[in-house]
Amino acid sequence: MQIQYRNVDVALDERTLHIHARLDNLSDQDWTNGEVLSWQIYDAETDALLEDGPRQALFLPAAQAAEAAVRIQLPADDGAYRVFISPLNEDAGWFYEKGEPFVLIEAQVTEGATNVTRCGVSTKDNLDKRRAGRALWRALTYPFASISKNSSLIRSMVRRDIAGRYAGSFAGAFWTIIHPLMMMLTYWFVFGVVLRTRFGEDGRSSNFVLYFLAGMLPWLASSDAAGRPPTVVWEHANFVKKVVFPLEILPVNLTAAGLFSEVFGVAIFILGMIGFGHWPTASALWLPALLVPQVLFTLGVSWILAAMGVFFRDLGQFIGFLLTVWFFTTPICYPEAALPENYRWVFEINPMYVLVRGYRAVLLEGTAPETVPLIALTAVSLALFFVGYGWFYKLKKQFADLV
Repeated sequence: MQIQYRNVDVALDERTLHIHARLDNLSDQDWTNGEVLSWQIYDAETDALLEDGPRQALFLPAAQAAEAAVRIQLPADDGAYRVFISPLNEDAGWFYEKGEPFVLIEAQVTEGATNVTRCGVSTKDNLDKRRAGRALWRALTYPFASISKNSSLIRSMVRRDIAGRYAGSFAGAFWTIIHPLMMMLTYWFVFGVVLRTRFGEDGRSSNFVLYFLAGMLPWLASSDAAGRPPTVVWEHANFVKKVVFPLEILPVNLTAAGLFSEVFGVAIFILGMIGFGHWPTASALWLPALLVPQVLFTLGVSWILAAMGVFFRDLGQFIGFLLTVWFFTTPICYPEAALPENYRWVFEINPMYVLVRGYRAVLLEGTAPETVPLIALTAVSLALFFVGYGWFYKLKKQFADLV
């Protein structure tokens, strides 16, 4: 390296930093013409450049050292700041941008009080690694932290959503159960009675009912949550423009509402099993292992669709058609054996295909879900969860200009 800092010291006087350091010129060139010492202040959260300091003459012959003193006043606004102190050449640029070490000071201003949290020597590469580490940590923790922080608000909005969806009707919130039941009865009549579709070798109608309902459990929860996100931000436009509100929980509310309906659906399904003479086995304890990727996948898709729906108003109509195609390409109302053998691998990469098979395995067949497909689905769902949140978080800053 061409420059070295020693004996770096900082003193604080309210918002003013007084920095002293010893600079060693390790190069074979004299710094006497064009080289100056200066500083820059950055916002620690956004990395935005806030202020460029005045230039201070720097006369330092090759292989020589000199004492330097710099006075810097931090912004009055509360926030976290980073101060870079480095030589520069007006023609060649800042030394630190070329990989040379620089003095880094990190400070926090809170209600007028300033606290220096770090003072030392760093390099641009080291700082980039720290930024990448922080960015990765935020990406991995922010989605869960946001959900946890707003859990009470999510519960409140889910209750209001479920109650408000059927407000004024005679059955009220019971339509949350009645509506999916009516839909399932319709499909059962068409495929089980009219078309005489059967599951299993014995061809009993009770087998069709149970296999069909087991496949509908994950579908109803996921499709309902995936069908509404394109319009959810527009439905809450007042939150976008007038209120400081965590918009990222809106798709979470839809997913939670779908999961709420599924809980009742599972209870009704178990009662139906008992009614047909089938008792649940210990394999049903695998159900949470299927719910985890299901919820992660649904949340990821919901965040992506919610953000895209702000920019493309017709997305909601297209998603309705896409959900219909998705339903009929998933073996819910017909057995897997009905799929064309040569193209079955195409259907098997469908996440809902894995969930439907898993639900039937743990609830009806008394076996654990297939390990490899479940692990693959969980990995894909987790990746989609983080990508979806990052996509929504990045685009939500533009919502106020469009809604």
